[in-house]
This record gives sequence, structure tokens and C-alpha cells, in this order.
Amino acid sequence: MLTLLPLRLPSAAAAAAHSYAALLLPSLPKVSLRRIPPRANMSASSTAASTPDAAAASNPAAAGEEGGREAADVLVQYVVLRRDLADAWPLGSVVAQGCHAAVAAVWAHRDHPDTAAYCAPDNLDRMHKACSTVTLEVKGEIQLKNLAEKLEAAGVRHKLWVEQPENIPTCIATAPCPKSQVSSFFKKLKLCK
Repeated sequence: MLTLLPLRLPSAAAAAAHSYAALLLPSLPKVSLRRIPPRANMSASSTAASTPDAAAASNPAAAGEEGGREAADVLVQYVVLRRDLADAWPLGSVVAQGCHAAVAAVWAHRDHPDTAAYCAPDNLDRMHKACSTVTLEVKGEIQLKNLAEKLEAAGVRHKLWVEQPENIPTCIATAPCPKSQVSSFFKKLKLCK
């Protein structure tokens, strides 16, 4: 039987390892969550301004000064799974599909300011305050593809995960973005249970 023990480095070696880590791992830029400007390519359409989230984002006084600011500043990543697969596949396989899509969406847009803010070291331990992930469901493949088409047409950054080699669309994950700009696409979907 093989037993792994923790490696203890002398203090000089630890200091050297830390300096090498600083060279190999570039620091992420600090991005403020308080002033995220709206992006034209992330908005649903001109009709989205009639939704409560969009109205609160454009007019903070309408929902209270702090409430309007909070709705505009929260970064969210939506993960949408297929209910038909959740009923037919093992739970772990469905969760893995969501993880694949979420990681792919973050990695594909890693240089975007919203993704940098979402993944900032200060936010990683408090994803429920400034950032969040919402897991939703659609009935099946047709609804998933329809949602992907709507997101693509509106310019919303996302990833449609297609399981290979079977070529089965299983999940959509958005890149992190302000909730007020994309929530209208997901309002009619149910939370995944």
C-alpha cells in the first residue's frame, strides 16, 4: 500500500517556490464590481428595457437606490440542463455536463472583464453575494437548441455543450455577465431540481 505524506519544504525552499509561483502564475487584474457598464451586445433587445430588472438597472430610483445598483452589479452564470437527460442519465453524468459547459464558457471568455471579476480571488469564497451561478432546466433538446439560437442572435456569450462522440447537445452555460442584461432569456425557465 502506498501512503502519500505532505511535503514539508525548508523555509528557504518555500520562499523560492513562492517566487517561482509568482513568475508562473500571473496575477488577475483587480476589477471593481461597482461600475460595470452595460454592454450593447449583451442586452436582449430594445424590448428588454420593459422588464423589471432592466428598468431597475437603468433607473436606480425606481427600485430604491441600493436595489437598483445591486441588480445591475450582480454577475451571474446561468447553467441550463435538459430535464429529459436528468430523468434518463445518472445524476453524476448530468452534473458533469453542466460542469463541462460552465468551465468551457468561463475559459472561452477568460479575458473579458466580467469573467475576470467573477473569478477574482475576492469573489471565489463568496459567490452568493457579488456573483452567482443559477442552474435551470429545459424539457429537452429542442428547447435547448432554441435557447442557444436566441442567445446567439442577441450576442450573449455562452457555450452549448455537445457530448461527443454521441453528438448530443446536453447543456448551455453563459459566460459570467451582469444579471440585468441576460435574465430576460431565463425568466420562464424552472430551477433545476
